[in-house]
Amino acid sequence: MSFLKNSIDLYIHSSVHVALAVVSLSALTFFEFKIPLDYDLLFFIFFGTITGYNFVKYAGIAKLKHSSLTRNLRIIQVFSLLCFLAGAYFLIIQSISVITIAIILGLFTLFYAVPLLGSKRNLRSLSGIKIFVIALSWAGATVLLPLVKSIDSLTSDIFIELLQRFLLVVVLMLPFEVRDLKYDIPSLSTLPQQIGVEKTKILGYILLLIILVLEFFQEEFVVINFLSLVFILILTGGFLLKTKVAQGPYFSSFWVESVPVFWLMILLLLRNFV
Repeated sequence: MSFLKNSIDLYIHSSVHVALAVVSLSALTFFEFKIPLDYDLLFFIFFGTITGYNFVKYAGIAKLKHSSLTRNLRIIQVFSLLCFLAGAYFLIIQSISVITIAIILGLFTLFYAVPLLGSKRNLRSLSGIKIFVIALSWAGATVLLPLVKSIDSLTSDIFIELLQRFLLVVVLMLPFEVRDLKYDIPSLSTLPQQIGVEKTKILGYILLLIILVLEFFQEEFVVINFLSLVFILILTGGFLLKTKVAQGPYFSSFWVESVPVFWLMILLLLRNFV
C-alpha cells in the first residue's frame, strides 16, 4: 500500500497529472474546431507543462545540496530535466507562430516564479492575481497553440472559447484556493481570503453558468460539444459543492485536476456513440 501511495504521490508531484489535464484541454480544441490532431504539438505541451510546473514548484529547492533532497525530489529533478530536453526538441520543430506564443507563455511561467525585472516580487506574490495568471496561461496554451497554425484571424468563436477556457480554469482553481486558505499569507489576497469560502463557491457557480450561456453565442453550435460541456460543468459544480478547507489529500490535486481528462473522455464517447 505504501508503494502505491508513493507512486501516486510521485505521479502528482512530478506534474504528470496536470500535464495530462492541459493536453486534454488542448486535444479538445482540436476536436471542437475540427482540426486534425498535431501530436508533435501535444507532446510539446505535455513536456512543456511538466517543465514549467516543476520549475515553479521546485526552483527554490533546487538550490539545496543534492544530498539533502529526498529520493522523490531527486527523481523529479532528473525527470524534469529530461522533460525539458524533450520539450525543447518538440518546440524547435514547430512553426514560428507557435514558438512565439510558447515563448510568451514561458515568460509568464518564468516571472510567476522569479522576481520581475526591477522588482523583488514575482507574479505569484502580487495581490489577488495568482489564479488569473494561471488561467490566462492555460487558456493560451490550450486554445491558441492548437489553433495558431490553422487560422488566419481570431474569430468570435475563438474569443468565446478563450473566455470559456479561462473561466473554467478559474473555477477549477477555486478548490485549490480554498484548500490553501490555511497556508496562504494574507498579502496574497486570494478569493477565499477576500470574500470567504461560501461566497467563493457561489462565484464559481456563477462563472459556470456564464460558461454555459457563452456556448449559445458560438456561430457553429455543435450538439455533441454542448452535451459534453454540460456534463463537465455539472461535474465541476459537484466538486465545487464538496470543496472545503479540510480536504482529502487527493481531492483537488487528483480529482479536480482530472476534470479536463474526463471532459475529453466524454467528448470522445459521444463522438463514437451519438
